[in-house]
Amino acid sequence: MELSLARVDYLQVGVTAQKTMRLLPASGRKATQKVVVGDQDGVVTCFGIKKGEAVPVFKTLPGQKIARLELGGALNTPQEKIFVATGSEVRGFTKRGKQFLSFETNLTESIKAMHISGADLFLCASYIYNHYCDCKDQNYYLSGDKINDVLCLPVDKVNCITPVLACQDRVLRVLQGSDLLYEVEVPGPPTVLALNNGNGGDSGEEIVYGTSDGKLGLTQITGSKPVSKWEIGNEKKRGGILCIDSFDILGDGVKELLVGRDDGVLEIYNFESADDPVLRYDHALSESIASIQGGCVGKDGYDEILASTYSGWLTGLTTEPVHREGGSGEELKLSQEMQSKISSLRNELEHLQIKVLQEREKYQQSSQSSTAVSSVPAFSVNDKFTLNKDDASYSLILEVQTAIDNVLVQSDVPIDLLDVDKNSAVVSFSSCDSEPNSNFLLATYRCQANTTRLELKVRSIEGQYGTLQAYVTPRIQPKTCQVHQYQIKPLSLHQRTHSIDHDRKGEGCFKSDNISTISILKDVLSKEATKRKINLNISYDINEESVRHTLKLIHPKLEYQQLLAKKVHLIDALRELQVHEGNVDFLLPKYRSILEEADQLLEEYKRQPAHLERLYGMITDLFIDKFKFKGTNVKTKVPLLLEILDGCDEDGLIAFFEAAA
Repeated sequence: MELSLARVDYLQVGVTAQKTMRLLPASGRKATQKVVVGDQDGVVTCFGIKKGEAVPVFKTLPGQKIARLELGGALNTPQEKIFVATGSEVRGFTKRGKQFLSFETNLTESIKAMHISGADLFLCASYIYNHYCDCKDQNYYLSGDKINDVLCLPVDKVNCITPVLACQDRVLRVLQGSDLLYEVEVPGPPTVLALNNGNGGDSGEEIVYGTSDGKLGLTQITGSKPVSKWEIGNEKKRGGILCIDSFDILGDGVKELLVGRDDGVLEIYNFESADDPVLRYDHALSESIASIQGGCVGKDGYDEILASTYSGWLTGLTTEPVHREGGSGEELKLSQEMQSKISSLRNELEHLQIKVLQEREKYQQSSQSSTAVSSVPAFSVNDKFTLNKDDASYSLILEVQTAIDNVLVQSDVPIDLLDVDKNSAVVSFSSCDSEPNSNFLLATYRCQANTTRLELKVRSIEGQYGTLQAYVTPRIQPKTCQVHQYQIKPLSLHQRTHSIDHDRKGEGCFKSDNISTISILKDVLSKEATKRKINLNISYDINEESVRHTLKLIHPKLEYQQLLAKKVHLIDALRELQVHEGNVDFLLPKYRSILEEADQLLEEYKRQPAHLERLYGMITDLFIDKFKFKGTNVKTKVPLLLEILDGCDEDGLIAFFEAAA
């Protein structure tokens, strides 16, 4: 069945956080549902749609920003009570907007994640999990890493309370009371959890998770161990996953999986077979999708997918067909309803333009008076700095509630800025004086009009650590800027492993195929221990075969990048020959192949311009570090090593490493 959906923008509220929009249960089959959303101004807005217009049900007063919004109620009854987490407090509202609960928790931090099941309330701050029953404290757990989301398996199916925490260290932690039952390692840092099919599947034990690097998976949480059902990678290099829902948008009796990503892509997966889900439909919005729900919103009998975005837009993708009546020739007549809507929007726009001019004049007059007080306009920035292990780079995503004017990027350690296809900003580099000020990078991205989201890609050098700073300036008056800092770690291109020997106390054992990794660890630990006046004993055991093994791992990549560089350097000459001769049949097949694949080769080379230099650097560091552990300085032999690398002879390279001793 072909899926055809039409986009409808309903309403804009304030900036919204992840999982802060839900659809209230319908009063009858195929009847429209009310939408409830909480924003970072602390306002809870509930509305319905009538004749294409948003009709308010209730709206609360502003307050602390709302971090989560969930629906609750007694088990096996319609879940139509509204609960919001704001600061360290949980508030409850009826579907008519009357507040019936104000529960001040004992959490010292703000609530980051919330789940409700009957009388049970599950709350998480950054590292702390608390379970309450009828607002009384029941269980507590301190996580080893930041908690991103929390969920509980349906009690009516599994007959016990089984909370699951999604933690930043690539682990789902399954709890029993206040104790850890077991851990589930997942392929990336999990950012969101959802019950499969909305109810945990037939067993009630199935959880769908989404990760910050865009992967999706299903795991069955049994009483004794996890069972991985399926995992979907992120081959298209799309954004991280922020929200998941299950809804039968195709109308075939099987619920599809709805996914919202932080790059604005909305996806629908369906289960054509009993195994892995298949991507059936996608649609790109211009900003990150904070919440996603499936239901009936705009018109009776027409299902749709509703998404709330970072800047607060409530956007629907509806199955209702867009009717156009054909006029004379190519002319199209708009329906009476659409004409009145356009007229209303025009009037509203004119009113807003007049109001903006009045406020601007008022501001100009007040700023020139002798008693003028300068006020800095507040704006919200949604940022994310994550490692992409597939191409050994970091993604820096900056999203602002209003249009971005420019972003200045500064780093006190050497890093490379890589091209990003989705980035339409113009970048310019300024010269840096790295010696006295440790300023290695200064680049400015000037954004096009209406750009609210900017994605940058950087690649660091392991062993060189410091701070990357982004100065974000939006298109608002008066001009103001926010500075955001991101730490570049010593082993910035490594990621955590979960195979740890818990019997050792007071010592760490680090193992790696690469001597350079151990060398970086030794230097950093020694430096930090000296700074803190800690006595540290470091011993090491070097396996000579590890160098040969590492070279054999790197060499195929080196060979491929050298061949790619040679092909790219030949393209201009071959194209010139093609223009002059008009026919290239006389060329050898390998040269004709380069011409045929020229665009792909140039695109690949552009995506990773300094890849070959990085590989040269890694091998050079390996050579220096091998002999540093023996107390020998071999830096004078580096030029000879570079000559051998240019020759790309694996046996000659290994022989040089062994002969240099």
